[in-house]
Amino acid sequence: MLTVGIALGTIVLITALLALTQATVGAARAGVAADLAALAGADTIRGLRAGDPCSVAEDVVARNGGDLASCAPDVGSRSVTVEVRSRGGGLLPWAPSASARAGPPR
Repeated sequence: MLTVGIALGTIVLITALLALTQATVGAARAGVAADLAALAGADTIRGLRAGDPCSVAEDVVARNGGDLASCAPDVGSRSVTVEVRSRGGGLLPWAPSASARAGPPR
């Protein structure tokens, strides 16, 4: 019985460690995708890139393995705020997410 208990405890510990690792990696990926998408959207508003800021941001997020949850371009301040959800994290009950803003300082 002791061996079974130790084996079960080890399996639970490894599963928890795997979930924690997935959460960390998923959050990092979402953060990178959000940063890049916000920068690409801000470049679009500034006229350095052609297209709609949110469409460009969505394309950048998709190429980085995420889903664009929201996009709020502000043409007046020439900035973009995006929220991204990562597609990673199969063991997690939630999708890791991050938000970013790019543009001149407020």
